Amino acid sequence: MDKLHILLADDHKIFREGIKALLSKEKEVESITEASNGNEVLDLVSSNQYDVIILDIDMGTPNGIEVTDKLTQAYPNTNILILSMLGLPEFIMQALELGAKGYLLKNAGKDELLTAIKCVAKGDSYFSREVSVSLMKQIQNPQSQRSKKKAVPLSKREVEILKLISQEYSNQEIAAKLFISNRTVDTHRRNLLEKLGIKNNVGLVKYAINNGLLD
Repeated sequence: MDKLHILLADDHKIFREGIKALLSKEKEVESITEASNGNEVLDLVSSNQYDVIILDIDMGTPNGIEVTDKLTQAYPNTNILILSMLGLPEFIMQALELGAKGYLLKNAGKDELLTAIKCVAKGDSYFSREVSVSLMKQIQNPQSQRSKKKAVPLSKREVEILKLISQEYSNQEIAAKLFISNRTVDTHRRNLLEKLGIKNNVGLVKYAINNGLLD
Protein backbone atom coordinates (compact mmCIF):
# COMPACT_ATOMS: atom_id res chain seq x y z
CA MET A 1 0.00 0.00 0.00
CA ASP A 2 1.24 3.49 -0.84
CA LYS A 3 1.66 5.92 2.03
CA LEU A 4 -1.62 7.39 3.15
CA HIS A 5 -2.90 10.94 2.88
CA ILE A 6 -5.51 11.45 5.59
CA LEU A 7 -8.05 14.18 6.26
CA LEU A 8 -9.00 14.37 9.95
CA ALA A 9 -12.13 16.35 10.86
CA ASP A 10 -13.14 17.11 14.44
CA ASP A 11 -14.25 20.32 16.14
CA HIS A 12 -11.94 19.76 19.13
CA LYS A 13 -8.42 20.99 18.35
CA ILE A 14 -6.81 19.09 21.20
CA PHE A 15 -8.33 15.83 19.94
CA ARG A 16 -7.12 16.47 16.38
CA GLU A 17 -3.64 17.26 17.63
CA GLY A 18 -3.56 14.08 19.71
CA ILE A 19 -4.63 11.86 16.81
CA LYS A 20 -2.23 13.63 14.46
CA ALA A 21 0.65 13.12 16.91
CA LEU A 22 -0.14 9.40 17.12
CA LEU A 23 -0.54 8.81 13.39
CA SER A 24 2.40 10.96 12.29
CA LYS A 25 4.75 8.38 13.83
CA GLU A 26 3.38 5.59 11.65
CA LYS A 27 5.38 4.63 8.54
CA GLU A 28 2.15 4.03 6.57
CA VAL A 29 1.07 7.67 6.93
CA GLU A 30 2.39 10.35 4.57
CA SER A 31 0.31 13.36 5.59
CA ILE A 32 -2.55 14.39 7.88
CA THR A 33 -4.66 17.43 7.04
CA GLU A 34 -6.91 18.88 9.73
CA ALA A 35 -10.43 20.30 9.44
CA SER A 36 -12.50 21.73 12.28
CA ASN A 37 -15.95 21.50 10.68
CA GLY A 38 -17.94 20.00 7.84
CA ASN A 39 -17.63 22.98 5.50
CA GLU A 40 -13.85 22.86 5.74
CA VAL A 41 -13.98 19.17 4.81
CA LEU A 42 -16.09 19.87 1.72
CA ASP A 43 -13.78 22.68 0.63
CA LEU A 44 -10.64 20.59 1.10
CA VAL A 45 -12.01 17.54 -0.72
CA SER A 46 -13.05 19.68 -3.69
CA SER A 47 -9.40 20.47 -4.44
CA ASN A 48 -7.40 17.62 -2.85
CA GLN A 49 -7.38 13.83 -2.82
CA TYR A 50 -7.29 11.83 0.40
CA ASP A 51 -7.01 8.08 0.91
CA VAL A 52 -9.14 8.24 4.07
CA ILE A 53 -11.39 10.92 5.51
CA ILE A 54 -11.92 10.58 9.27
CA LEU A 55 -15.09 12.33 10.42
CA ASP A 56 -16.60 13.05 13.80
CA ILE A 57 -20.41 13.15 13.80
CA ASP A 58 -21.02 15.94 16.29
CA MET A 59 -19.09 18.87 14.80
CA GLY A 60 -21.73 21.48 14.08
CA THR A 61 -23.58 22.00 10.82
CA PRO A 62 -23.18 20.20 8.53
CA ASN A 63 -22.54 17.30 10.88
CA GLY A 64 -20.50 14.21 10.04
CA ILE A 65 -23.48 12.26 8.70
CA GLU A 66 -24.52 15.15 6.45
CA VAL A 67 -20.94 15.51 5.22
CA THR A 68 -20.79 11.77 4.51
CA ASP A 69 -23.92 12.08 2.39
CA LYS A 70 -22.56 15.06 0.44
CA LEU A 71 -19.18 13.45 -0.15
CA THR A 72 -20.46 10.08 -1.30
CA GLN A 73 -22.94 11.76 -3.63
CA ALA A 74 -20.22 13.90 -5.22
CA TYR A 75 -17.32 11.43 -4.93
CA PRO A 76 -18.65 7.84 -4.83
CA ASN A 77 -15.22 6.29 -4.19
CA THR A 78 -14.56 8.36 -1.06
CA ASN A 79 -13.24 6.29 1.86
CA ILE A 80 -14.88 7.61 5.02
CA LEU A 81 -14.19 6.41 8.56
CA ILE A 82 -16.48 7.72 11.29
CA LEU A 83 -14.64 8.28 14.59
CA SER A 84 -17.16 9.34 17.21
CA MET A 85 -18.28 9.16 20.81
CA LEU A 86 -21.78 8.40 19.51
CA GLY A 87 -22.44 4.66 19.39
CA LEU A 88 -26.23 4.69 19.04
CA PRO A 89 -27.51 2.23 16.42
CA GLU A 90 -29.43 4.90 14.52
CA PHE A 91 -26.26 6.97 13.99
CA ILE A 92 -24.26 3.93 12.96
CA MET A 93 -26.87 2.70 10.49
CA GLN A 94 -27.43 6.12 8.98
CA ALA A 95 -23.74 6.79 8.46
CA LEU A 96 -23.09 3.39 6.90
CA GLU A 97 -26.18 3.48 4.71
CA LEU A 98 -25.00 6.84 3.37
CA GLY A 99 -21.67 5.37 2.35
CA ALA A 100 -19.22 5.47 5.28
CA LYS A 101 -16.94 2.43 5.09
CA GLY A 102 -16.06 2.24 8.76
CA TYR A 103 -17.25 3.25 12.20
CA LEU A 104 -15.05 3.43 15.26
CA LEU A 105 -15.70 4.76 18.74
CA LYS A 106 -13.30 7.24 20.32
CA ASN A 107 -12.39 4.80 23.09
CA ALA A 108 -10.41 2.78 20.51
CA GLY A 109 -6.67 2.37 20.92
CA LYS A 110 -3.99 3.48 18.46
CA ASP A 111 -3.51 0.01 16.97
CA GLU A 112 -7.20 -0.42 16.24
CA LEU A 113 -7.43 3.07 14.76
CA LEU A 114 -4.53 2.33 12.43
CA THR A 115 -6.06 -1.02 11.46
CA ALA A 116 -9.36 0.70 10.69
CA ILE A 117 -7.64 3.38 8.59
CA LYS A 118 -5.74 0.80 6.53
CA CYS A 119 -8.89 -1.29 5.95
CA VAL A 120 -10.95 1.70 4.87
CA ALA A 121 -8.13 2.98 2.64
CA LYS A 122 -8.33 -0.30 0.70
CA GLY A 123 -12.08 0.11 0.30
CA ASP A 124 -12.89 -2.55 2.89
CA SER A 125 -15.22 -2.09 5.86
CA TYR A 126 -14.17 -1.84 9.49
CA PHE A 127 -16.35 -1.71 12.61
CA SER A 128 -15.18 -1.78 16.19
CA ARG A 129 -16.50 -4.65 18.31
CA GLU A 130 -19.03 -2.42 20.06
CA VAL A 131 -20.23 -1.06 16.74
CA SER A 132 -20.55 -4.57 15.27
CA VAL A 133 -22.67 -5.71 18.21
CA SER A 134 -24.89 -2.64 17.96
CA LEU A 135 -25.15 -3.04 14.20
CA MET A 136 -26.22 -6.69 14.33
CA LYS A 137 -28.83 -5.98 17.00
CA GLN A 138 -30.24 -3.21 14.83
CA ILE A 139 -30.33 -5.39 11.73
CA GLN A 140 -31.88 -8.37 13.49
CA ASN A 141 -34.53 -6.39 15.34
CA PRO A 142 -37.70 -6.42 13.19
CA GLN A 143 -38.83 -3.16 14.77
CA SER A 144 -35.74 -1.42 13.42
CA GLN A 145 -36.25 -2.50 9.82
CA ARG A 146 -37.66 0.62 8.26
CA SER A 147 -38.31 -1.11 4.96
CA LYS A 148 -37.47 -4.39 3.31
CA LYS A 149 -35.98 -4.25 -0.14
CA LYS A 150 -37.94 -6.23 -2.71
CA ALA A 151 -36.22 -9.51 -3.54
CA VAL A 152 -34.26 -9.42 -6.79
CA PRO A 153 -33.29 -12.60 -8.70
CA LEU A 154 -29.63 -13.39 -8.07
CA SER A 155 -27.35 -15.90 -9.75
CA LYS A 156 -25.92 -18.83 -7.77
CA ARG A 157 -22.50 -17.15 -7.78
CA GLU A 158 -23.94 -13.84 -6.60
CA VAL A 159 -25.68 -15.59 -3.71
CA GLU A 160 -22.43 -17.35 -2.77
CA ILE A 161 -20.54 -14.07 -2.72
CA LEU A 162 -23.33 -12.28 -0.87
CA LYS A 163 -23.26 -14.93 1.86
CA LEU A 164 -19.49 -14.68 2.24
CA ILE A 165 -19.61 -10.88 2.40
CA SER A 166 -22.23 -11.23 5.13
CA GLN A 167 -19.83 -13.48 7.04
CA GLU A 168 -17.21 -10.68 6.91
CA TYR A 169 -14.85 -12.40 4.46
CA SER A 170 -12.57 -9.98 2.60
CA ASN A 171 -12.39 -9.90 -1.22
CA GLN A 172 -9.10 -11.81 -1.07
CA GLU A 173 -10.56 -14.49 1.20
CA ILE A 174 -13.64 -14.86 -1.00
CA ALA A 175 -11.45 -15.19 -4.09
CA ALA A 176 -9.40 -17.95 -2.46
CA LYS A 177 -12.49 -19.77 -1.21
CA LEU A 178 -14.26 -19.72 -4.59
CA PHE A 179 -11.10 -20.13 -6.73
CA ILE A 180 -11.65 -16.90 -8.62
CA SER A 181 -9.66 -13.65 -8.92
CA ASN A 182 -9.95 -10.66 -6.61
CA ARG A 183 -11.07 -8.62 -9.60
CA THR A 184 -13.91 -11.07 -10.31
CA VAL A 185 -15.06 -10.85 -6.69
CA ASP A 186 -15.02 -7.07 -6.84
CA THR A 187 -16.98 -7.12 -10.11
CA HIS A 188 -19.64 -9.36 -8.56
CA ARG A 189 -19.81 -7.14 -5.46
CA ARG A 190 -20.26 -4.01 -7.57
CA ASN A 191 -22.92 -5.76 -9.65
CA LEU A 192 -24.76 -6.73 -6.47
CA LEU A 193 -24.67 -3.15 -5.19
CA GLU A 194 -26.03 -1.85 -8.50
CA LYS A 195 -28.63 -4.58 -8.97
CA LEU A 196 -29.99 -4.24 -5.44
CA GLY A 197 -29.73 -0.45 -5.28
CA ILE A 198 -27.47 -0.64 -2.22
CA LYS A 199 -24.50 1.58 -1.33
CA ASN A 200 -22.17 -0.66 0.68
CA ASN A 201 -21.51 -4.00 2.37
CA VAL A 202 -23.71 -3.13 5.33
CA GLY A 203 -26.66 -2.82 2.97
CA LEU A 204 -25.77 -6.18 1.42
CA VAL A 205 -25.78 -7.83 4.85
CA LYS A 206 -29.17 -6.29 5.63
CA TYR A 207 -30.54 -7.50 2.30
CA ALA A 208 -29.26 -11.04 2.91
CA ILE A 209 -30.82 -11.17 6.40
CA ASN A 210 -34.11 -9.60 5.35
CA ASN A 211 -34.51 -12.01 2.44
CA GLY A 212 -33.54 -15.19 4.28
CA LEU A 213 -30.32 -15.84 2.37
CA LEU A 214 -28.22 -16.65 5.43
CA ASP A 215 -28.24 -20.03 7.14
